[in-house]
Amino acid sequence: MKTVLHKAGTRGHANHGWLDSHHTFSFANYHNPERMHFGVLRVLNDDIVTGGRGFGTHPHDNMEIISIPLEGDLEHKDSMGNTTIIKQGDVQVMSAGTGVSHSEKNKNADEAVRFLQIWMFPNKKNVSPRYDQVTLDTTKGKNGLQQILSPNQDDEGVWVYQNAWWHMGNLEKGSEESYTIKQKGNGVYAFVLEGEVNIAGQDLSKRDGFGIWDTDSITIKTTDDAKVLLMDVPMEIG
Repeated sequence: MKTVLHKAGTRGHANHGWLDSHHTFSFANYHNPERMHFGVLRVLNDDIVTGGRGFGTHPHDNMEIISIPLEGDLEHKDSMGNTTIIKQGDVQVMSAGTGVSHSEKNKNADEAVRFLQIWMFPNKKNVSPRYDQVTLDTTKGKNGLQQILSPNQDDEGVWVYQNAWWHMGNLEKGSEESYTIKQKGNGVYAFVLEGEVNIAGQDLSKRDGFGIWDTDSITIKTTDDAKVLLMDVPMEIG
């Protein structure tokens, strides 16, 4: 088993006033050659946007872009004609493919919105751009691992052009979960949203990231009530 640990305090940080962002991997003005990606996982940004502000219209191509709101309401508009609001409990994906433009804005003027924006390299390039959004049944992730993303259209959660399976767990103190990696050659990147856990023998706290590969399964033990995102992704970019 191989591992890589990214403590919360070692992430890149940029505060633009309207945007306070922490970068697990190299992004924008934060460049760390040892933190370019974890397998096909390229960007993991933890963003806070002040009331009424947001990202203006900008383009993407050949990237799977996933947004997971943690607090507040995020308004999305894109060149495919989608205008929607995503909030805590929702998961959104945009397959940029041949090219798409979008904007993201805090819907509310009087409170901040916090969300994760995560990018993955796709396993199929130059597809027609597409948009997908789901509202999770959050009771399913209580003391268990709820699938929120997969490569299969008929599975629970959103689907992507990549052999990736993501799960969210809301775990009570003292619980223990085992997770089996879905595909040979994949690894798991765990991101702790709340609380404290021990994963594969490593103690982790809020906003710590921990990558594990060259193993078939991992064990998650909670030392406090915790919320954890597991991203099971191919380690080879191809």
